[in-house]
Amino acid sequence: MTDITIRPLERSDKPGWLELWKAYLAFYEQDLAPEVTETLFERLHSDAGHRAFVAVQENELVGLVHYLFHDSTWASSSTCYLEDLYVSEKLRGGGAGRKLIEAVYRAATEEPSASGKVYWHTHDHNTRARQLYDRIGVLSDFVRYDRP
Repeated sequence: MTDITIRPLERSDKPGWLELWKAYLAFYEQDLAPEVTETLFERLHSDAGHRAFVAVQENELVGLVHYLFHDSTWASSSTCYLEDLYVSEKLRGGGAGRKLIEAVYRAATEEPSASGKVYWHTHDHNTRARQLYDRIGVLSDFVRYDRP
């Protein structure tokens, strides 16, 4: 197998990105309207704040990460939220997830207006991903609530 390369998402990546995005949504048992997916893809190519990296192996997209910077009431610099992370099932455990997270870490460090802080969420039952997260991040004490 060849190495995995991490690079920014390009418009020409749309077919491969869409395949990964749909698999990610299926993993989380989500069904979004097509216009939501289209809006997301456009946001990832605009100055709206959303950004993306992809993992590529042998010219095939095998992973994606979406992230954004936002203001905080607790700091004068912005914070990075890693919103979506997905690696093709056949490549999980091969380092693509770690490389994608590390790319976001670098982006957060290099962003002039940012604090360098990065955070993300996952389901508590996502045990395979949490094995990586426990090595590359710190589990927070916060509990999340959603509006019913």
